[in-house]
Amino acid sequence: METLSSSKIQEERQVKKSCLKLDLSEQNAKTSSKDSIFVMATWFPSRFSLSITDGLDAWECIASEEDVRERASQWDQSVSDYVEFAENYLGFQQPGSVYGFSDAGNGYRRLSFTFEKEGIKLEWRWRCKPSPNNKKTTADVLNFMMESNINLSLELVEKNESFGKLKVEAEKCLLQSEKLSIEKEEFESEVYAKFVNVLNSKKAKLRELRDRLSKQSVAGKQRQEVEVSSEGTEPYHSESDNTENTEEKSDDF
Repeated sequence: METLSSSKIQEERQVKKSCLKLDLSEQNAKTSSKDSIFVMATWFPSRFSLSITDGLDAWECIASEEDVRERASQWDQSVSDYVEFAENYLGFQQPGSVYGFSDAGNGYRRLSFTFEKEGIKLEWRWRCKPSPNNKKTTADVLNFMMESNINLSLELVEKNESFGKLKVEAEKCLLQSEKLSIEKEEFESEVYAKFVNVLNSKKAKLRELRDRLSKQSVAGKQRQEVEVSSEGTEPYHSESDNTENTEEKSDDF
């Protein structure tokens, strides 16, 4: 009993519901049938059930696990793939697929849709029996649609509130980003100005050192030239000096 109970609870957690307003105008273009029906579906992992109404009459389709397993084997599909495939086509009306809800006799109806597989056009269909209580089935479908609409409205409100908060935060981030950008530009300008001043100061010192070195080099060259010229000259003797020397020599004789 505990095992069955736990498996049932697990199955209920995996239950999904959908409701589709199915447009049948293409199928009923040449008939007097209604152009749309509402299909409420309850999807279990290995089975499903459908409640269908046109607003006046209602029908039901209870697909048991055995029925689904048999149909899945006919399509070479697993049970889970077959249920998922049906959910895709009965949860949302697929473009390019022709849906039908034709008379099957004795009040029964046949729900169908077409699809392509490996280039071949095929048809999915299930027989639906008249509902034992048209009003209750129709009311259940309408209640589910209203609840879904309320939930969607609440979700929309929450998303709008979240969007509003995100917008405010985004504006704050934008202002902060602009402020940081301005501060960054001011900081870069200040640092650049200081760098330019330091660079100019370094350049001035380098020019001063270069001038000193240049002057020292010129002075050194001039000193060397003077020394060289002084070493290469002899004493100068005039003619008067030579005469005086001759006279002195004659006096001695």
